[in-house]
This record gives sequence, C-alpha cells and structure tokens, in this order.
Amino acid sequence: MIEQHYLDDSLVQLRKLKAQADKAMTQVDESQFFALLDPDANSIALIVKHVAGNMRSRWTDFLTSDGEKPDRHRDTEFEIGTADTREAILARWEAGWSLVFTAIASIQPDDLGKTVTIRNEPHTVVQAIHRQVSHYASHVGQIVLLAKHFAGPGWRTQNRFAPDSGSGASPAP
Repeated sequence: MIEQHYLDDSLVQLRKLKAQADKAMTQVDESQFFALLDPDANSIALIVKHVAGNMRSRWTDFLTSDGEKPDRHRDTEFEIGTADTREAILARWEAGWSLVFTAIASIQPDDLGKTVTIRNEPHTVVQAIHRQVSHYASHVGQIVLLAKHFAGPGWRTQNRFAPDSGSGASPAP
C-alpha cells in the first residue's frame, strides 16, 4: 500500500537527516558548536535549538492540535541563554527527534488525508510531513556546511546512504 510506504519512507529519510547532522556535529568542538561566522549568522547551536523547538511544537499532539503551540517562543530559539550548554541543546535535539519518530510511527495510512493545522493554516497530513522533512533538510544542510567549515582539512565525509538502502545513490561528496 502506497500510504504505508510513504510513512515508512518518511521515517527512513528523517533518520538519514538526523544521522547526517549528528555525524557532522561530532566533528566540531565546543567553541565551534557555538561559533558565529558573522554577527547576523546562526551557529550550529542556534540551528539545533531552533529545529528542536520546531519539532516539539509541530509533533506534540500532531493530529489534534495546531503545530504552532502557544507556549513556543520561536525568537528565543535564536538566542543562547546561560542554560544553553551543548549538552542541554543536544538533549532537546534528541527529545525533538524522538517526538518526530514517535508521531510519524503512530500515523495510520488512513490519517494521511486528514487535515492538521500549522499556524492556523490547514495541511493534509502528507503536506505537513513534507513541510517538515523539507524544513529539517534545509537546516541539516546548514549544520553540515558549518561543521565542514570548522573542521577544515580534518573533515571526514560520511555516507548519506546505508549500504543496503537500495537507493543506488553514491556516497556524499
């Protein structure tokens, strides 16, 4: 059934994105994790904090409440506070991904045509999932770019695809 395939593949693609970001972040030290390329840029820490906040908001009660929760303060996701250690930010990142994986795993094929809202805007469940995969992919790309910049010649390329994924894709450049 194509609906189940879509759900299963969404999980596979999201797990790949998480793994790509996780592998990139292991290649930067503490100062690089928080470093800004310029005053208007975002650090890896800020991107991770934002994505984690987005995940909490979007995937908590995914089918039954608006994806923009009233207790989310998006602007603060782009500020580093005294409690924002690397460990604390990465703990929120892990909690966010757990919400994503749990929510998508609980979606049934018959749910895909249902309507959910994000910022009071209606989306089918398929559109909402697609919206988030696209959003996370763009931020994972930013994380990888920054990590590669900071790692310099020490950067180690990671394969984006598992050897048995059957994707036929080549390893990441």
